[in-house]
Amino acid sequence: MTRTALITGITGQDGAYLAQLLLSKGYKVFGLARRSSTADVNLTRLKWLNIEKDVQIVDGDLQDLSGLVRTITTIKPDEVYNLAAQSFVTSSWQQPILTGQVTALGVTNVLEALRLAKPDTRFYQASSSEMYGLVQHPVQSEKTPFYPRSPYAVAKLYGHWITVNYRESFGIHASSGILFNHESPLRGIEFVTRKVTDSVARIKLGLSKELRLGNTSAKRDWGHARDYVKAMWLMLQQDTPDDYVVATGKTSTVRTMCEIAFSHVGLNIDDHLVIDEKLFRPAEVDILLGDPSKAKEKLGWEPETSMEDLIREMVEADLKRLS
Repeated sequence: MTRTALITGITGQDGAYLAQLLLSKGYKVFGLARRSSTADVNLTRLKWLNIEKDVQIVDGDLQDLSGLVRTITTIKPDEVYNLAAQSFVTSSWQQPILTGQVTALGVTNVLEALRLAKPDTRFYQASSSEMYGLVQHPVQSEKTPFYPRSPYAVAKLYGHWITVNYRESFGIHASSGILFNHESPLRGIEFVTRKVTDSVARIKLGLSKELRLGNTSAKRDWGHARDYVKAMWLMLQQDTPDDYVVATGKTSTVRTMCEIAFSHVGLNIDDHLVIDEKLFRPAEVDILLGDPSKAKEKLGWEPETSMEDLIREMVEADLKRLS
């Protein structure tokens, strides 16, 4: 029988790639999207992947439990992937209460809707490497203690632990993917990798002259979102729910990532990069480096795209957009 999946946050980067993956596997895919009075649902990423006509968008909001119960009752999904969140770290300092309501309590609402309406549904929660924050171990695994350093990370940690709690309390097949930084041409312009590749493309095309960044010494473990959504799906195919770190196991500085982007278009980074102290975070996360050995052993998952190829792909996509 055809399986049915509901993706919250389907209009985002991960939601779009996950929808593409599930459609390729024969799923019927529904996407929960929040509408506003000023704009239609943004299907830009789904259109980029040419799948906007293959998914069914339903109105919904993570803050509306009754609406979530009605959606679950109507769709009767076999799998729910909760990817929706206020997910921009910088904005979480400006909107800490909203971030908590959506990114933290929103997870409880989805889990409670499943408990009430269809408890046999398999559930995936998008946890984040930002939960490690002020890292307690040089390499972070599923057993590394968390030390969140932003309202976003604190909210994600709540979402992570409430998922564990519903799994242990109610027997729901609920798994969390602790995903390290994952990027793509579909990444929002407010995130540093896309800010870099878009700026490099603009500079190359003569549309801009500089790239302004904050802390370029910060180190991150970067992979491709297209690879990481495969790990999400694999988690829900397991007999037993669990939590998994999804990462490449390699780390690079923001500056190194910038150098790859500038080099790809034949530009010298030092001619264009400007360090702006106003762009530093109030509390910085200096280094994130994931240990994906559990995902490799139990899920058979490994990243397929190098950070270098990822950044080059993003630069090429931004050159295409701007041209």
